[in-house]
Amino acid sequence: MIDRDDGSGGLELDLADWRRRVAALYAEVRQLYPNDPRAAWRHWLDGRGSLYREHPSSPVPVAEREGFRALHWDYDPRVAFEAVLEPDPVADPASGPHPSLSLPNSGPDSLSFRRIGSIAVPLPDGAARLSVFWMTGYVGGLFIPFRDATNGTTTYGAGRYLIDAAKSADLGGDPRRRTLVCDFNFSYQPSCAFDPRWACPLAPPENRIATPIRAGERLA
Repeated sequence: MIDRDDGSGGLELDLADWRRRVAALYAEVRQLYPNDPRAAWRHWLDGRGSLYREHPSSPVPVAEREGFRALHWDYDPRVAFEAVLEPDPVADPASGPHPSLSLPNSGPDSLSFRRIGSIAVPLPDGAARLSVFWMTGYVGGLFIPFRDATNGTTTYGAGRYLIDAAKSADLGGDPRRRTLVCDFNFSYQPSCAFDPRWACPLAPPENRIATPIRAGERLA
């Protein structure tokens, strides 16, 4: 991030514009996805790559932006699902209010979340289950971080994000059927993978997948 916090509001305006552009990109992706997931994925790659290279609020360090090219595995339709959100017993209104919890964080601060349920993902190397969280502070939103066997080698050691609706990273779903579109080809590294000055919530142990997910963004 370019440090423009000189009291003029430049930093805040850059961040606001970044959020608008990311939200617009995901809105376009959600329009394309039902008819052509690969085209939606390619559009996501192009749009995200441009933002990371050119925008003042890119998480990529300034000196690395001009030639930055994110690495991704080829699109794999076997890791794209519409998953049903299965509520936790503690998320049942009859069981009382949702308890708040803190997820691991790459920085000193912590953010509050609620675990609202889980999804089953029938991966090619074996089914897995991921907890689904709701961010209780900030701007709210669904959050599904995960770790897998690629972490620390070809992907960031602390995991990746599948859904982060607070940052508009959300492919949609059907609330009537309680489903979420979960496509691991769109999974990506948190900002702290590019620059440690960023503090990011990370996947808890329960969202560790034992097998490698060779889809989505990679570092090597």
